[in-house]
Amino acid sequence: MTKTSAGQRSRTRSITFLVALAVFAQESTWNFYESQVPPLLREHIGSAAVVGVLMGMDNLLGIFVQPWIGNRSDRTRTAWGRRIPYLVVGMPIAAALFVVIPHTAASLPLLIAVMFAYALVANTFKPIAEALVPDFIAPERRSRANAVVKIATSLTAIVAALISIFLVDDHLNIAFAIPAAIMAVSIVVLGVTVRDSRSPAYRQVLAESDAQPADSRAPRVRDTFVEIVRDRDRSRLLLLAAILLFGSAWAASRSLITPYGMEALDMSRGDAGGLTLPSGVAFILAAYPAALFAERYGRLRAMAVGMSVFAAAMLLGTFLQTPMGATVALCVAAAGASSFLVNAVVVLWNLAPSARVFGTYAGMYTVSWASGGFLGPALVGGMVDINGWSLMLVDIAAIALLAIIVIARMSTLRRRSALALVK
Repeated sequence: MTKTSAGQRSRTRSITFLVALAVFAQESTWNFYESQVPPLLREHIGSAAVVGVLMGMDNLLGIFVQPWIGNRSDRTRTAWGRRIPYLVVGMPIAAALFVVIPHTAASLPLLIAVMFAYALVANTFKPIAEALVPDFIAPERRSRANAVVKIATSLTAIVAALISIFLVDDHLNIAFAIPAAIMAVSIVVLGVTVRDSRSPAYRQVLAESDAQPADSRAPRVRDTFVEIVRDRDRSRLLLLAAILLFGSAWAASRSLITPYGMEALDMSRGDAGGLTLPSGVAFILAAYPAALFAERYGRLRAMAVGMSVFAAAMLLGTFLQTPMGATVALCVAAAGASSFLVNAVVVLWNLAPSARVFGTYAGMYTVSWASGGFLGPALVGGMVDINGWSLMLVDIAAIALLAIIVIARMSTLRRRSALALVK
């Protein structure tokens, strides 16, 4: 191994760790927000539906904010780079707003106002940290880098649970302060160590800009989306559709599992709520091997295999309709899903026509996934109303099958394009 290649690998590991730290800090606040803000709302609001609407506010904001801010970062040029300035400004503000949340709990209007402000600010930098991955890391290494980021994301659920167990009942204000402190520390580390103006993608963007006419403008979100829709090669559009579909299946398998356990497995609310905990560990263990498998055998193949494992696990859980059977099925499903979650955004980045739109593509991925998270539970819930709770996992498998079909179609198109280039 040459000194140059050793240095490149060291830089790759370093930036991967730093991006994972930033994402870990962001998701620590989001996970804790999702678990502990609803009880604050329930002190004022009796309707679960209204609480759900208020808790879904962040997803709605994200659909509009994230592609826009990703595109803004693509078009930003500073000595610090195009991503870090947004993180250095946004993360401390979000941390401060997060600390304030429990202090506003006595007033519903004030609580909602702070929730809105936190969700707005936090959404403005949510896709930006992940966009550092394609900025710094070569296409062939992005899957394993993104696997580390996804592992960091999964660990935040464990951190949020531990904070809830040990602090929430007696020290609520301190409990909210800990994720905020993690975010503050992470941005100090990131701000001191990373200059994305030195990234290969940033240098490529500057070179492309110098080669273009002076009056040319960087592509906007609308321009990018219209270009994807009009492109005769439907690969990117099909991938966004697959992300939405599989996001629907994944979200339904997480958000509806507690009532499934209560209705189909005769479990208590608390026991049913713990069904997904072992699967979180399974996801963490499977994520990095899924990245290695994808780099060796192809990302689309790895995604299709992973989704097939997910769908098969849902069917297995239907046949083994016991608490243990459901736990095993969810573990297998999470291991399969990791292959999709690790590789889907990497495929989208690698399909980008230029490094100028990495942030925009990261925002589009997030919007597709979040839209699936919004639509999936509602769609599966409607199917449950027709088919009953005992067949819920089959309903989820059916949606996953649609995503598999879309990826299979995309894979066929990619092979045909490759053959056409050869000819």
